[in-house]
Amino acid sequence: MNSDCGMRSLPISLLLTILFGVSARANTVRIYITNSAGDSVDVIDSATNKVVQVISGIEVPHGVNFSPDGKRVYISNESERVLDVVDQKSGSVLKKIPLSGHPNNIAVTRDGRRVLICIAETPGALDVVDTTSMKLFKSIPVRGALHNVYITADQKYAVAGSVAAKRMTVIDLKTLEPAWDLDFDGGVRPMALESAPDGSTSRIFVQLSNYHGFAIVDFAKHQEIGRVKLPDGNFGREEGRTGTPSHGIGVAPDGKTLWINSVLANAVFEYSLPDLKLMGRVALPEVSPLERPASGAVPEWITFTPDSRTVYVSNSAAKSVSAIDTETRKQVAVIPVGEVPKRINTLVLP
Repeated sequence: MNSDCGMRSLPISLLLTILFGVSARANTVRIYITNSAGDSVDVIDSATNKVVQVISGIEVPHGVNFSPDGKRVYISNESERVLDVVDQKSGSVLKKIPLSGHPNNIAVTRDGRRVLICIAETPGALDVVDTTSMKLFKSIPVRGALHNVYITADQKYAVAGSVAAKRMTVIDLKTLEPAWDLDFDGGVRPMALESAPDGSTSRIFVQLSNYHGFAIVDFAKHQEIGRVKLPDGNFGREEGRTGTPSHGIGVAPDGKTLWINSVLANAVFEYSLPDLKLMGRVALPEVSPLERPASGAVPEWITFTPDSRTVYVSNSAAKSVSAIDTETRKQVAVIPVGEVPKRINTLVLP
């Protein structure tokens, strides 16, 4: 019997598993980390957990994102107030696109036509870059300097947060105008979006200044409906980070769990979705400065492999990235990177 006949005789469920597995293995997954106190971006191969590329010459890189085909890497450049367009293979800068002000984090629409860039200057704006013309298309005024921006799974809205204004702003991506705002009692830090089965946004999990946990926002009701406090810890004081006790949050790609960093506990916590039950924690590396007490890694941002099996955490004080097995909740690698690594994102290459 030839191999083709053998494949046809397999149960359909097993055949799909084999085909999916081959497809998944064919993909190359890269983890990008911007080193906020330097001029480089490190690129990690998730298969080996080794740095395989360093993009150099971008001083104070902030956010990092990608074109849908993976050929372009977009990096917000704080020092020059531009969006750097980088060739993925060579790591060379192809173009510098001037922005309306000092940029922070970025997002890219699924069709790749637009890059959204937070402007972290008063009065605040969300810049929109057209990727066909490679020019600034529009600067959307908002009430407060922006820090982080996310796009809903249905591609209808952008959700942006302001630390200074203590406000979340939702922007309609069809009209490119603000749709609604929500105010908090603390600066809005990283957020994570939860999607309903139909692709609409159900909840947003919001980290806030001076709160060791996260707020829960009902997207349809436009209101906060609760908060979850993280278990306490003894870190953060030596690091001067008590004002940002929890920084870095993400929903796993399979939508089953929420992972959230804690500066105070020097750990990352896992919660089940949708019930938000605490499942466990993973300790992060400690830093031992000369003649000073050991301090924490100061975790900053979170990203995942597309199969949800590994979560990566940037450790800004430890100059490293932790790779954590999500099933066993064990740290499987600590990867050295550049100075003060913060924003982190996942690129899947065919």
